[in-house]
Amino acid sequence: MKTVTELIAESQGRRFSFEVLPPLKGKGIDRIYAGIDALRKWDPMYINITTHRSEIVYKDTPDGLYKKESVRSRPGTVAVAAAIQQRYGIPAVPHLICSGYTKAETEYALIDLNFLGINNLLLLRGDKAKHESRFMALENGHAHASELQEQVNDFNRGYFIDGTKMDIITGDTFSYGVAGYPEKHDEAPNLEMDLQMLKRKVDGGAGYVVTQMFFDNSKYYAFVDRCRAAGITVPIIPGIKPIVSAPQLTLLPKVFHVDLPTELACEIAKCTTAEAVKAVGVEWCAAQVRDLLAHGAPSIHFYSMNATPSVVKVAEAVY
Repeated sequence: MKTVTELIAESQGRRFSFEVLPPLKGKGIDRIYAGIDALRKWDPMYINITTHRSEIVYKDTPDGLYKKESVRSRPGTVAVAAAIQQRYGIPAVPHLICSGYTKAETEYALIDLNFLGINNLLLLRGDKAKHESRFMALENGHAHASELQEQVNDFNRGYFIDGTKMDIITGDTFSYGVAGYPEKHDEAPNLEMDLQMLKRKVDGGAGYVVTQMFFDNSKYYAFVDRCRAAGITVPIIPGIKPIVSAPQLTLLPKVFHVDLPTELACEIAKCTTAEAVKAVGVEWCAAQVRDLLAHGAPSIHFYSMNATPSVVKVAEAVY
């Protein structure tokens, strides 16, 4: 299967990718297939599959006490990636995250993915657990995406986490991308140090960067300029999300630490129906994509979770 960097080089900037969530525990995969079917006519380059950590919950017991349990609401990233790649022949790009995973669990995932012929990854630190005030790596886990990257690099060289040499690596080695933040990672002290960490990951082997969502293209262009000045030469893929509901005006800045332009916020505030909000979101997103493509963006990545119908409308308008 071709790597993301190979696909970008061939696409001449006119193609896109998008992201799906594994189904909730106990749910089927049909909804994911329906979303892919809706976007397939535009020949998406690849499909990202998110990964979700376990969370601590407390459950009542018959004796009136509480039992602490670790629960993962969306298991199945590896299986979903395999199902998508086999069914559609489109490269699947599962997320590997530090958050909530040990080095051994990551190694097992790499072994499974290697057996399945899935050779594209997106490496992320991931979010803190809901019960934590700040990010805490598990014992025998990774605290930073750069450490996760080192494990993948070692695997590519044929070494397990205990230092033993593999007898054989089946298929291709892993190619991977990392995340970039045009408006700065919320935990970074400043833009400069955030950029230094990104360059470290690119120098360590990341083949491309995909950005956090943004709604003001000037912030992406400024980010790309800073990256190029710092010697980061890999493709920087803009991440885009159409707004689909009025509450996202406050939710997206809070959760993803991004700013919404005043013009966009005012237009949404004028809307009196949910459909009107979605129409504004599609119009704004389509305008962003047209402008990004006109300025030579290598491709577009849609954060399509809960927004696939809007992404379809954007694709109809642009592609």
